[in-house]
Amino acid sequence: MPDTDPSTANHPAADKDSKVGFRNILKSSALIGASTIINVGVGALRTKALAVLLGPSGIGLMGAFGMILDLARSLAELGITSSGVRQIAEAESSGDERRLSITALVLRRSALCCGVLGALVLWASSGAVSRLTFGSEEHATSISILSFALLLSVVAGGQGALLQGTRRMKALASVSVYGALLGTTASVSIIYYLRAQGIVPSLVASAIASIVLSWWFVRKVLTVDVVLQPGEAAREAAMLFKLGLAFLASGLLMTGATFAVRTFVIRTLGLEAAGVYQAAWTLGGLYVGFVLQALGMDFYPRLVGVANDHHACNAMVNEQTQASLLMAAPGILATITFAPLVVALFYSAKFVGAVVLLRWFCLGMALRVITWPMGFIIVAKNKQLVYFAVEAAWATFNIGATWWGLRVFGLEGAGIAFMLSYVFHALIIYPTVRAMTGFRWSGDNLRTGSTFLLGATALLVTQRVLPPWPALGFGACLTLASLWYCVRTLARLSAAKGTLPAFRRLLRIGGPR
Repeated sequence: MPDTDPSTANHPAADKDSKVGFRNILKSSALIGASTIINVGVGALRTKALAVLLGPSGIGLMGAFGMILDLARSLAELGITSSGVRQIAEAESSGDERRLSITALVLRRSALCCGVLGALVLWASSGAVSRLTFGSEEHATSISILSFALLLSVVAGGQGALLQGTRRMKALASVSVYGALLGTTASVSIIYYLRAQGIVPSLVASAIASIVLSWWFVRKVLTVDVVLQPGEAAREAAMLFKLGLAFLASGLLMTGATFAVRTFVIRTLGLEAAGVYQAAWTLGGLYVGFVLQALGMDFYPRLVGVANDHHACNAMVNEQTQASLLMAAPGILATITFAPLVVALFYSAKFVGAVVLLRWFCLGMALRVITWPMGFIIVAKNKQLVYFAVEAAWATFNIGATWWGLRVFGLEGAGIAFMLSYVFHALIIYPTVRAMTGFRWSGDNLRTGSTFLLGATALLVTQRVLPPWPALGFGACLTLASLWYCVRTLARLSAAKGTLPAFRRLLRIGGPR
């Protein structure tokens, strides 16, 4: 339970509430977690196949196109995908079917308009985007084709927001799993025959799979037929875009920072180095992405519902932080320890330079796990300017640190910069949310987080100073110890009898529920 009320620390009712909270967190994460596990397996096969087919320079080119698509999507969406989740969650919690139907209708129409406009702009500016990213217009035609994937991605994002806001976890899981399977099959097939020329068509094929699946499941969301009264659509859209502007600004900062970093790497060290960077970046976020996605899909809509109750809000964030730490720690420590094996398994010997980068990224991801739940307090309370200021500070620091790191340490400097950026993020976001809701980390979170970070740092150091086999032995022992502690603690906090059935359902994503 939260430390905002120390008197409840050892109270039986508080302990009972905490167990219920953890059961809810883990149960709501079961379907999304299972879908993400499947996605990780499918993604591993996809990554391995593409690495063999394309090599480091091809992976670098694919990462560059993916980066362009992500940045264009952030611009085109105008933040409505994220704000739509909040608006849908509020409408759903009100119990007013008409309000939910109006919000859903406006969200889907807005997403379509944004997608069309964004696609036209990207198509018209393809030459300029190619010059900015690659230094020439060699890839302008490919970028213009990418505009179709942008349109489909924005529309699919609006449909996904509707599913998340109404907490249709089974539908989201199904979209994720089937989308990964269809997208991977199409991508690998296209690139097998076309090699590097098939990169952009493969991205379009994945977008087609995403929009078809999301449309199929959105049809099953029960809404009532509505006739919009004069001004209703305008008012709803105004609220959607007003909050969306904060998300847009943040998304641009985050994606823009990523764009700048990748551009620095391409311009400074070339496409092959960019491919190595892409490999390390993908692997660094693989397990952490699984944990945060599994826990976060349901967390945000629930937090919106208690945002004005500071005690409940802080309790929920503390519970989410502890669950995130306990689920992420063993995977991050294992990735640092077995980084050479992980790179060889997912890519090939040509990507050996990704090992050092991957370890730095893992240390940064460890810090991200700790700071991630706190950021939702700002979003749930709709503090748009504060949210923008925090993200702007992080993005500025990250870009500056990467520019410095690449020049001083080479490619490894990009990993060091990423880690330092999350040290900076923690230093600014904690006092921000503490001033907003009185939030502070619980004693358990302080102990677990400190031990986790010390362990990850110790692993990073030993991997550099010890011979390979002693370093591997130390890392394996530390990883196993953390796994034992985390599983034991999760079982205790969640009252395992109430939680295990949810995890047994992990293998029944597509079955009856």
